[in-house]
Amino acid sequence: MVITPAQPPNDKLPDNFDPFEHLQKIYIPQHNAIVNRYFSDLGDDWKPNIASSRSALRVACTMVDNDNQLMMSLRHHLLFDLLGYSKKNLAIFYGSSFDTALPVSGHPQLFLYFSQDSQAVPVNGKRLDHEKSCRLTRYACKSGQALPAITKANLIELAREIKTQFVEGKKGLVYTSGKIAVSYTDPANGFPRGGRWLVNSKSEAISLYQKLCNVVDRPFDLNKINVITPEKDSSTQASTQTDTILGKQYKEPAYRPVANLRFRYAYVSFGGSASPVFLIDTTFRNTALIT
Repeated sequence: MVITPAQPPNDKLPDNFDPFEHLQKIYIPQHNAIVNRYFSDLGDDWKPNIASSRSALRVACTMVDNDNQLMMSLRHHLLFDLLGYSKKNLAIFYGSSFDTALPVSGHPQLFLYFSQDSQAVPVNGKRLDHEKSCRLTRYACKSGQALPAITKANLIELAREIKTQFVEGKKGLVYTSGKIAVSYTDPANGFPRGGRWLVNSKSEAISLYQKLCNVVDRPFDLNKINVITPEKDSSTQASTQTDTILGKQYKEPAYRPVANLRFRYAYVSFGGSASPVFLIDTTFRNTALIT
């Protein structure tokens, strides 16, 4: 009986191998899977159309088999750079962590992020944004503490309340920022430093703090509101004045400009090496507990 030796595996590329075609077969399904997640709000049965702005963006981001290298690059650039998917779950931090350590560090910290609509940003202007936070003093970050550790069910409940308070008609609530600085100090209920909220009117700030207290299920006390109204008026974003720094000219920053800021997303941070958990995200850039 003659035993035929096992054939060695074919570790060579085929003679007609096309590197670009191979790359497309691997890359396009991976890219389009990310596109599908990013535009999941359009539904599983979505068909290509440009009837709405979101659908038009999804068509533009979706790669097809007959795309050339330039088209693939442009679609990738649109999704990852212009729409910001590359910033998914990343946080930009400036300054020292010692400056931000709070005396209530054992409690989870809730962050709400607001920013200006892109079409409202003046040409060559800076997009305005604001982040507001408070502590969830009913819970501990981790188990084994005097207070109960926060659970996923607690976070989902929190996310739903944020949606009720800060989302209107599937879009984030809008408030008007300005020169008036309003703070709210109530350490026992999660507001240890009373970080300011720049608004255009005191009444709007009160409404925002009331909504935030409703979210964290803590009582609101009007007596703990502090209002500072500077004599200097707000300036426009379209500043014509320039500063010279290291021989280069830069536009002077506007002083507390009046602008509309929209709620974008909310997340909870636990400190240490634990990753934050996004509760709700109207930009669809981060995977959130609820939509």
